[in-house]
Amino acid sequence: MSLRQSVLTALCICDPDDKVQAVQSLWAAQKDLALAPNEQILSDVGLTLPGRPALPRLIPAKHVPTRTPFTTEGLAALLHAVCHIEFNAINLALDAVWRFSDMPTAFYTDWLRVAYEESQHFDMLHTHLQSLGHHYGDFDAHDGLWHMCQKTADDVLARMALVPRTLEARGLDATPLIQTKLRKAATPGALRAVELLDIILRDEIGHVAIGNHWYRWLCTQRGLDPVSLYGELVLRYEAPKLRPPFNEKARKRAGFTDTELSYLLGG
Repeated sequence: MSLRQSVLTALCICDPDDKVQAVQSLWAAQKDLALAPNEQILSDVGLTLPGRPALPRLIPAKHVPTRTPFTTEGLAALLHAVCHIEFNAINLALDAVWRFSDMPTAFYTDWLRVAYEESQHFDMLHTHLQSLGHHYGDFDAHDGLWHMCQKTADDVLARMALVPRTLEARGLDATPLIQTKLRKAATPGALRAVELLDIILRDEIGHVAIGNHWYRWLCTQRGLDPVSLYGELVLRYEAPKLRPPFNEKARKRAGFTDTELSYLLGG
C-alpha cells in the first residue's frame, strides 16, 4: 500500500484517538512507504468521507450556541469547539494528500506534516477537555470546514485558495480574541487553554503559509494572477466573506502580501 493509500485509510477511521494514532504512525513511517504521487486513487467509500464518530451532532453553524469561558461548562464548550476544528483540520490535511495526484513530493510531505501537527493539537486539547469532565462529542458542532472541502474536491487550486488560506486562516484572526476572553476568565483551566492556543497559533501560521505557497505555485503553473483569481474563486465557490478584525501580523508571517490584506479590508 502506498503512502497516499495509507493516508486515505487513516482518513476513513472514525474513532478520534485511533485516527490520531494512525496519523502519527504514518508521519513516523513515511520514508518506508512509496509515495506514488502519480497514482489516481479512487475512494470506494463515497459520501462516508471523512471517518468521524457518531458524536458530536452536526448542526447549522448559526444554531451552535455562543460559548463563554466564564463558567466551567462554558469553558468546556469553548474548548470543544476548538477541538472540533482541529479534528476537522486533521481530515482536511489527509484529504489533500490522498486526493490530489501529480503534485511535487514536497506537497504531500507538507500536508502530511500538517495532519501530524493537527493531530497533536487535537490530542492536547482533548486531554485538557477531559480534565474538565468532558469528552469530544459532548457538545454540538457544525461542519463548515468539510463542506468547503467537498466543494473543492475537483480542483487542488480551489482547495488551496479556500480551505487553508481562507477558512483555516480565520483561526489566525480569532485566536487572539479567544485568548483575551480566556485571560479575563483567569481560572487555571482558562489560562491553560491560553497556553495551548499559543502553540496552536504558532503552528497554524505555518499551515496557512503552506496553503499560500501551494496556491501561488499552482497559479504560476497555470499562468494565473493569484490576487484577481482569489476573488473569482470566492464567488464561484460561495466562500464565506471574511470580516475584520484581521490579525495582520500573523497573516503577514503566513505569507499574505500587503495587496492581499488590502483586498480583505475592501481596499
